Amino acid sequence: MKKLLLSTTAIALSAIFAASADAEDTTVTYRSWSPVIQTLQKMVQSTEAAIPGIKIDVKTFNYPEYLVDLQTRANAGEMPDIVGLEPGALTQQYREYLAPAQDCAASVWGDDWQSKFYPLAIEQARLGNPSGDENFYGLPVLTQTINLWYTVPVMEDLGLAPPTTYDELKALAEAARAAGYAPMMIGAGDGWIRRDVYMQLIHNVAPGLIYKAEAGEVPWTDERFVEAMQIWKNMFDDGIFQDGALGLSHYPGAVEVIESGRAATFPMGAWWQQQAAVDNPTPLSKNLSGYAAFKFPDVTGQGAPDDLLGGIDVMIGISKDADYDAACKVLTDWIGGAGAQTLINTFNDLPAFVGLRPEKFGSDNQEAVWDMFTKEWLPTVKYARQLASPEVKQALEDALAAVAAGDKTPEEGMAMVQQAYDSSKG
Repeated sequence: MKKLLLSTTAIALSAIFAASADAEDTTVTYRSWSPVIQTLQKMVQSTEAAIPGIKIDVKTFNYPEYLVDLQTRANAGEMPDIVGLEPGALTQQYREYLAPAQDCAASVWGDDWQSKFYPLAIEQARLGNPSGDENFYGLPVLTQTINLWYTVPVMEDLGLAPPTTYDELKALAEAARAAGYAPMMIGAGDGWIRRDVYMQLIHNVAPGLIYKAEAGEVPWTDERFVEAMQIWKNMFDDGIFQDGALGLSHYPGAVEVIESGRAATFPMGAWWQQQAAVDNPTPLSKNLSGYAAFKFPDVTGQGAPDDLLGGIDVMIGISKDADYDAACKVLTDWIGGAGAQTLINTFNDLPAFVGLRPEKFGSDNQEAVWDMFTKEWLPTVKYARQLASPEVKQALEDALAAVAAGDKTPEEGMAMVQQAYDSSKG
């Protein structure tokens, strides 16, 4: 009887200690559009194993839905502890809700913490900060380039090489359509991909001009912006994009067609590598065997720039309402610790932290693509794919939709952007 009593007491004490340990755990919440949920779940397992006492609650959305969710949470005063951000417009929109993150970085990596990151990641992290504000409202986790991809067996079937000029792009579109393929598969219903394509067009027309417009040095109605907007419209009129492009989302709409093997080319970026690491990848995505990346063609006839647009893909900010130390532990582990290695192992874009590399590759092609991005393309990046002003960003995305639909001329579309710029300056 005494033995039974002791046993019962031990069980009770064990339960109390377990409850006490659980009570000491700190939960850190994360909301974002990236990384994909399968990758995040693996990162959570790695980080929780590496940092005792930390639990992580994650949820991701498609990018448009994430923007709505984040705005709703901010309005309700319920910001996540750590939050997915893009440099520039998105970070500036929520700056008032974020705690400066440089103290977190210094506490983990020392005063020279910036040297741990690729230079372009540091350069872009404060994009759009007000004059004199040197705070980092987010720390970069992933970097990228934006570019085009082609489906290897489709191009082999067509007997064509990746296009390098606009005329070759038109010829490819004609051949693809005749063979029953989408020429360039785009979910142009999403503003971000419209903007990504336009950013590459204006980079071909006049490299660096768009950043001068952001600084007020040239008007958004400059003829070179109009020219790029006209090329955007031509890509619809010339059948380079598939029919119905404006009515389709890029994720998951366009992706479903791409992974079915029915797209010749498509606009994405370095992040497309992650398709190889999802659960049960399609045959084309497995080990990245069916896809190859190429640079945006020369659309002006004057020669395309050698450098690519890119920089930070995802950075993460810490909410002012968060437990700063706990949030910092998770954030820095996802940048340069166990969680970061798990992240990079899934090819979920390129690292912002120097020295990270996937622990294994599934094919020679997968390794070659990784090396091309990290050793050849990423070091050439001079300009960000993002814009600094939320108002200008939204106006440009709206103008691109209106021009593509024929509701506005290219001149009228850029006038919309100029008006938004003027309004943002008061």
